[in-house]
Amino acid sequence: MRENVRESAGEKPGERFGEWWRQRVDDRLGDPIWWNDVLQLAKTVLAAVAAWVIAASVLDLPQPFLAPWAALLVVHATVYRTFSKGMQQVAATVVAVVLATLVGEALGLSTGAITLLLVVALVLGSVPWLGAEATTIATTGLVVLTTGFEDDVMLVSRLLDTAIGVAVGLLVNVVVWPPLRRHTAAKSLDRVDDAIGELLADMAGGLGDGCQDEDVTGWIERTRDIDKDLDHAWALVRQAEESARMNPRRSARSMKNPREWHELLRRMEQAVAETRSLARTLGGQQAHRETWGEAFADPWISMLGDAGRATSDADPAALLDVRRRLEAFTEELRATERSPEWPVYGALIINLRNIIDAMDRVAEANPIGSARVPIRVPARRPAGPGGA
Repeated sequence: MRENVRESAGEKPGERFGEWWRQRVDDRLGDPIWWNDVLQLAKTVLAAVAAWVIAASVLDLPQPFLAPWAALLVVHATVYRTFSKGMQQVAATVVAVVLATLVGEALGLSTGAITLLLVVALVLGSVPWLGAEATTIATTGLVVLTTGFEDDVMLVSRLLDTAIGVAVGLLVNVVVWPPLRRHTAAKSLDRVDDAIGELLADMAGGLGDGCQDEDVTGWIERTRDIDKDLDHAWALVRQAEESARMNPRRSARSMKNPREWHELLRRMEQAVAETRSLARTLGGQQAHRETWGEAFADPWISMLGDAGRATSDADPAALLDVRRRLEAFTEELRATERSPEWPVYGALIINLRNIIDAMDRVAEANPIGSARVPIRVPARRPAGPGGA
């Protein structure tokens, strides 16, 4: 996200801040990922409120608090997880209600009853299928035990409350714009290729200025940071793939098996590995420009910087142009160069060639591929000559 604040000579600080703030709001309002999160929040609230209204006002259940409780727990980030967690939620709540009723009838409401309830609930939580719901069993059972367990009617009411909450949560998450995490995953890929491009450009700038050992160490550390971003991107792509399962939206079809995105991630992994190898090669050299000679240093550093900028800009044509220049440069060196530094030249050329070959497909795909939401803060019209 770029935040450019106009700084004309006649603009007051308050006006600059207002422009900066308006641009921040515009960026947020135009971000489809932010709107997706807002929608998910609204759906969760809608499901909980609807479950409460049905249980309390329509069916007039005596203590309908479990309906919104179950609805809140069952609305998840993906439709598939909503269904799978919904089944776990039903099972966990039924177990909790039955357990609380049995313990209450046997021991009444006492410290011993609460202790026994919590111990049994957490032990049941060790069952693999219910493991993720161990806390739900304990907390639901505790609420049921402390608010009433006297008769079978209350037991049936608790189970009906839970069924209403789960059903409403499932219905709302499936019918009201079911979540598809495509944009979130795509933006994470976009951030990774931007980071690779920025690192390459910074390395070219550092080599042009005469880099030190600490610069090389910093570049290697940045490749490790990008590796972490790649791991996060893999996780988000897997979540996007999960979000397409059982999702009725037409756009979900392409995400059910996102082979292309997997290929892009593998290419970026290769580019990061080659960049780290390049940095380590540079770290084994001293006084790079003086050691290499201007005939190699100037063209190669220029191509490294151009490759970085083309990667950040997702410009496959520019990357292809750098690839052609690198091939011509290699042929020229092969015919004329007899420097003892030739092994280093070859290593640097191969690293750069592999980076370009890995990133050209990423640039061509340009994975973010999502338009801004057409919502903006209205710009203030400039005052006329009369100040009106």
